[in-house]
Amino acid sequence: MRKSVFVGILVLGLVVALSAVSAIAGEKKVIKVSIGVNDVHPLTVSMKKFGEVVASRTGGRYDVQVYPNAQLGDDIRATEAVRAGQLEMTPPTTSPLTGLSKELAVFDLPFLFPDAPTAWKVLDGPFGQRMLDGMAAKNLKALGFYENGFRQLSNSVREVKSPADVKGMKIRTMENPIHLAAWRALGANPTPMPFSEVFTALQQKTIDGQENPIPVIYLQKLYEVQKYTTLTGHIYSPFIVLMNLKLWESLPQEDQKIFMEATVIGRDLLRQLNREAAETQIAKLRQAGMTVTELTPAQLKLFQDAVQPVYKQFEERIGKQLIDEIRAEIQKVSK
Repeated sequence: MRKSVFVGILVLGLVVALSAVSAIAGEKKVIKVSIGVNDVHPLTVSMKKFGEVVASRTGGRYDVQVYPNAQLGDDIRATEAVRAGQLEMTPPTTSPLTGLSKELAVFDLPFLFPDAPTAWKVLDGPFGQRMLDGMAAKNLKALGFYENGFRQLSNSVREVKSPADVKGMKIRTMENPIHLAAWRALGANPTPMPFSEVFTALQQKTIDGQENPIPVIYLQKLYEVQKYTTLTGHIYSPFIVLMNLKLWESLPQEDQKIFMEATVIGRDLLRQLNREAAETQIAKLRQAGMTVTELTPAQLKLFQDAVQPVYKQFEERIGKQLIDEIRAEIQKVSK
């Protein structure tokens, strides 16, 4: 009798243990990530790395699924879906989100950052963290800033070396008031449109040019419909990695730590990929027949001087104090 009771208890224990294992195995959480760029863009590669790190360090309890090419919506729609809890994550650029958070508009000010390392120090420092923390009020957990890179100008009309060369050109921009104002200040005719329509518009010459970081110009094969690229570096607009706030708060603390570690690993990989792209893709654009123009300091200053009124124009909207703070931080980390 005692033996049968013992066996019964042992079997019950095994059943409970197996059930626990099954429950743990069944707890795998799917994290869908919407990305606006294509599947070979450095951002997509970096977010896949993010997912690999999360899966590895949590024992496979999370399945991070990356959906490039705006399959789940453009930056604005994806961000709204994350806010509503209909989507887990997205890393949009900050520029389309200024309607959601006016503070993010500070990154759209032309020629704000002198170079990428300076931007990294500001974004990884206390100023950047304060901007990330501010997204909680929008039902979003901002895990970190990723690099989109400096935006450059491409066109099919002429080589651009001064603001006078862009006068009257129809330049596609995002639907961002600061971007529009900056190109108007340079004498261009800015034309906002969804990026999905840009290639066809360039091909049909509905627009003369567009502005985007080099990886976008190269990977989207804009060299097939554009003859000239000028390395203006006029705006450094970062990506911001967003997760639904309620989902974030539901994660165990140890998992939150892993997600943050994965964010940093993906961030550093993206910066490395962009640095390599700057060295190789510009050369590939030239090989593809593009004229790529590097501005001299004197030529660049003409562009910088022409857009200075934009700062005053948006001072009240962004906040003079915020603009002064980021300029002071830039000066501090540049020393």
